Amino acid sequence: MSPSDSLKKVQEKMREYIVNGCRLGWLINRKKQEVEIYRPGKEVEVLKLPKTLSGEDVLPGFVLNLEKMWG
Repeated sequence: MSPSDSLKKVQEKMREYIVNGCRLGWLINRKKQEVEIYRPGKEVEVLKLPKTLSGEDVLPGFVLNLEKMWG
């Protein structure tokens, strides 16, 4: 999410991506130091200051390190 993005608009886009077949979406909000995780058929999961994000079964073995982003 870039500083000029509206949170509501980006959240709407993320839901649209999931509806259209995306299997995993991360909305990284540096300002709130949160990550919203979007998955089909599930509620949005919100993580506060996660150190890493997993690619889960969509990108097996992929791990995104976020430690430098928050610090």
